[in-house]
Amino acid sequence: MSSRERILGRVRRALADVRDEDPPVERAYLREHGGRSVAETVELLAENLADYRAIVHRTTEDELPDAIRRLLAERGARHVLVPAGLPPEWMSAADATRVHDRAESTPGELDEVASVVTGCAVAIAETGTIVLDGGPDQGRRRITLIPDHHVCVVRVPDQVVSSVPQALERLDPTRPSTWISGPSATSDIELDRVEGVHGPRTLEVLLVSGAQPSDEVNS
Repeated sequence: MSSRERILGRVRRALADVRDEDPPVERAYLREHGGRSVAETVELLAENLADYRAIVHRTTEDELPDAIRRLLAERGARHVLVPAGLPPEWMSAADATRVHDRAESTPGELDEVASVVTGCAVAIAETGTIVLDGGPDQGRRRITLIPDHHVCVVRVPDQVVSSVPQALERLDPTRPSTWISGPSATSDIELDRVEGVHGPRTLEVLLVSGAQPSDEVNS
């Protein structure tokens, strides 16, 4: 008998007395830790992103194209990866050559591109996490793992939630998701931190507001 068969056998035995009519297990998790206004939630997101060594910028919809142009120029990016569904106006001011997300692109080809610009699915304030789900403005997972510089646009306050439970409610469980808390990093046994091992060395997050956040409590 294989290890897999032994484990599955134990699971079956453990579930043998579970009936369909049994009441569901109560999961009284907190939806968020404390009540915050929308503005306070956005501020917490910015603080936690920075704590994870992401570089946070604040801008408006009108200023976004110029902000993206400036970030790419500061990196000296001559080529930038863009998902197929990225709003074209976001890149309207950029001087870099656009490289479109294509299924046939090889890892070697993607490695030659300095930067990638994407949107996101949701951003979690309490954990300082950006979640991508492969949506049209995010593209395939690999395009945000190979380039050394990732510029991620977060719409404020629409895409910002307080907690992980709130984020999960917005995500489709059938879609692949990538959860990003700061630039890629790892540590060896002596706790020496090395960035850029499993993904971008630099994560820049643009918090884009169209209108001023209200004082309503975030839900």
